[in-house]
Amino acid sequence: MYEDIIVYQGRPGAYSHLSCRKVFPEMDAQACESFVEAMERVEQGQAKLAMIPLENSTAGRVEEIYRQMPKTKLHIIGEHFEPVNHCLLGLKGSRLEEIRQAGSHPQALAQCQDHLKSLKIEPVAMFDTAGAALALSQQQDKSQAAIASSLAAELYGLDVLKTNMQDVDGNTTRFLILSKTRKMPEFVPGKRYITSMMFKTRNIPAALYKCLGGFSTNNVNLVKLESYMAGGTLKDCSFHLDVAAHPDQHSMQLALQELDFFALDIRNLGTYEAHPFRTDHELIE
Repeated sequence: MYEDIIVYQGRPGAYSHLSCRKVFPEMDAQACESFVEAMERVEQGQAKLAMIPLENSTAGRVEEIYRQMPKTKLHIIGEHFEPVNHCLLGLKGSRLEEIRQAGSHPQALAQCQDHLKSLKIEPVAMFDTAGAALALSQQQDKSQAAIASSLAAELYGLDVLKTNMQDVDGNTTRFLILSKTRKMPEFVPGKRYITSMMFKTRNIPAALYKCLGGFSTNNVNLVKLESYMAGGTLKDCSFHLDVAAHPDQHSMQLALQELDFFALDIRNLGTYEAHPFRTDHELIE
């Protein structure tokens, strides 16, 4: 039944897969080759939810998601922050001092370059982290390793030779949980909410400034603003906006009235409870 399925982009053992297991352990997490395929499966009723990465604290935003969201009718019903713990994986029985090369996605290798250098391990670029773990499991050379998640080690029968291979602590990926059905949580005073929306500005001077002014004057905390080119031209610029508020709050209603006056094609992508990571790391007040 599709009600039990959550989809993600990548191979089994990817960090997206790990996030699915953590947030929805009761659901069947299924891999897709692309973000588009994952979103389409939810839209077509072949899966209930999709776990989609939007940004990483080290690598920045996932540009493709901003281009794809306007093409779908999916709703954001939640968010998840997943700390990235890169592990050095080896074949069963291998030892850390034996390792000479480690394969992984170039981004993961870059995030671990100092540790790799100190261990005198040569980095080898591969398509993705979980794919590197799978490829390692299919060979017998104990001098080879992979940098991937602990889940990849579990799935492909590998040993974790070293954890926390990343050079900088705090590397975190933010995921959006997408659904075909809108799920507006009831406003409860004291709880923290995020509302995500997209819009275009009218062709008037200082249009973006005027669009955002209502949030400032009504004391609504704007926590994210991204611009991206939509429609295949360099003329149309769209914006993705996250604010720390619920549409049922009076201050938010006033801010949205002002936004409506200066913006075009406003779309509320979803309102959802703020993830505890935000307050724990003081991302919102």
